[in-house]
Amino acid sequence: MRITAMTRRLPAAVLVSSLIMPQMLWAQAAVDDSPSAGAMVGDLLVARPMGLVATVGGTAAFLVSLPFTLLAGHASEAAETLMVGPARTTFMRCLGCIETGYTNKDVERYRAMQEEDAAE
Repeated sequence: MRITAMTRRLPAAVLVSSLIMPQMLWAQAAVDDSPSAGAMVGDLLVARPMGLVATVGGTAAFLVSLPFTLLAGHASEAAETLMVGPARTTFMRCLGCIETGYTNKDVERYRAMQEEDAAE
């Protein structure tokens, strides 16, 4: 049985395209910084309550493990992982956003409105 050139090239083409496709999708997701209405609603109804539960549960777990982590000298690492991380994801990001941290979009928009009102 003779293998043709096409049957050799097809698996190579499939492999190359499967390696390139995720990078293209990640690049597209990285550019989009304004979440959709569906992402905002899902974040409000699903992700934020789960984050709040994780924050409260992590705080309880931290308090229970505090004597042991103090003896081991890793209390700050435990606090960061169990309390601060979930709290930061729950409270320090815009609604529907993936990245944690505050944005200045609202502040800039408010200042622009103030400047327009002052100009009139």
